[in-house]
Amino acid sequence: MNDNLRDAASLAGKTALITGASSGIGAASAVALARAGATVIVHYNSQKADAEAVLEQVRAAGSSGEMVQADLGTRDGTGSLCSYASARAIDILVNNAGSLVKRTRVLDLTPELWEKVMMLNLTSAFFLSQAVVGGMAERKSGVIINMSSVAGRFGGGLGALAYSSAKAAISTMTKGLTKEFAPQGVRVNCISPGTIDTGYHRSFSTPEGLDGVRAATPIGRLGTSEEIADLVVFLSSDHATFIHGQTIEINGGFFMA
Repeated sequence: MNDNLRDAASLAGKTALITGASSGIGAASAVALARAGATVIVHYNSQKADAEAVLEQVRAAGSSGEMVQADLGTRDGTGSLCSYASARAIDILVNNAGSLVKRTRVLDLTPELWEKVMMLNLTSAFFLSQAVVGGMAERKSGVIINMSSVAGRFGGGLGALAYSSAKAAISTMTKGLTKEFAPQGVRVNCISPGTIDTGYHRSFSTPEGLDGVRAATPIGRLGTSEEIADLVVFLSSDHATFIHGQTIEINGGFFMA
């Protein structure tokens, strides 16, 4: 995002909580929101050193911030972060944390793995939204951005059924939250990235698979975390005041609804 647009999208005085912010899209979003003036809360699970590096970038951008740890793949971890968030005036919540966990064919998918994937990608996002949306409604102001995936539109690759199902549900949840809370000044939207060039996709995809995605993408490349982060900043800003309940596809033309 260029400096003029950042200035125009000023988020000074706002506090943003980004889940899964130690790397990838979450880290880029944390830094971009800081550059737009927001105070940033960097959530992480196990990558403490990476989260500390992100927090340093937040502060180098001229903003303030803090870190919070929680395992959103568990009920206890989700409850802990919900308690933390509900005790603060959160203006912007970015429900970014998520993972495929591991590729598993349908006949090998256990109840335990299904529940973990749903907790991490969907259930935690709902309860975090619930934890902050009441305060947003009282203040007549607030933004929730949910992170879906293009996998939620076409079912994902083999072994990703639980993940793609959770991401499709995130889009539906966005619409339901909008119907209830848009009249109270809360703006809820969803971002659906295509394949982004991060460690996440390098972990769950083969080089050949990623080459296939590039070939199937009209722009001819994977996306960057910064391109998603720019959209996070835009949706958080006053430039997006009439955008409610949308799932915005950002994938270089790989999927065109």
